[in-house]
Amino acid sequence: MIRSYIYLVLAIVFEIIATTFLKKSEQFTRIIPSVITVVGYIATFYLLSLTLRQVPIGIAYAIWSGVGIVFITIIGMVAFKQVPDMPAIIGIVLIVLGVIVINLFSKMGSH
Repeated sequence: MIRSYIYLVLAIVFEIIATTFLKKSEQFTRIIPSVITVVGYIATFYLLSLTLRQVPIGIAYAIWSGVGIVFITIIGMVAFKQVPDMPAIIGIVLIVLGVIVINLFSKMGSH
């Protein structure tokens, strides 16, 4: 089971890299960022598929998307000067709380 969560962490890292370079690709007009984006998403989905061998899809996706949203928001703030407004911050906090609730209280993850 630990291996599956390592795959999930790596999937999240590649997704964050791919999404960051998607912005830098300027609608796929810049070759290097575009290649990094495509390779990153391929790695992301491959690693996510390995995760799903043992981790229920709902749990894996909640963690993957929740962590990704938080880190991409931080990267957007730092690298692209995209500061979220209060509704966006509240929404992100609710997403994080949802992921925590799923992981702490759901029996779904005990498979």
